[in-house]
Amino acid sequence: MQTGSVGRRSDADPASTQPSDGDLASARAAAAAGIGDAAEAASIPWQNPQTGAAGNITPLPTAYTEGGRRCRDFLVSYVRAESQLWLEGAACRAGQRKWEVKSLRALKPS
Repeated sequence: MQTGSVGRRSDADPASTQPSDGDLASARAAAAAGIGDAAEAASIPWQNPQTGAAGNITPLPTAYTEGGRRCRDFLVSYVRAESQLWLEGAACRAGQRKWEVKSLRALKPS
């Protein structure tokens, strides 16, 4: 019996308003493979065919250096069934054409 806590919903629950672990993994993989160095990098589509979640990753134009690596922030649109929300993330260069996603979380409303 679970009391006093709210757990993450499973990939099988389409009514969840929070991304599942599988959805986050799909968005992270698309970001790591597609974020570019150009200030006006194009949005990158992503999807998780197992849950039907999808959206776009939009790199923000300003890059910065952290720990000697080139980094940039990005926004992720998330759409699944009736749920829609925005995520924010940060990634740093991890090789010639690859980025490592450092963080990805729900964007808090202002």
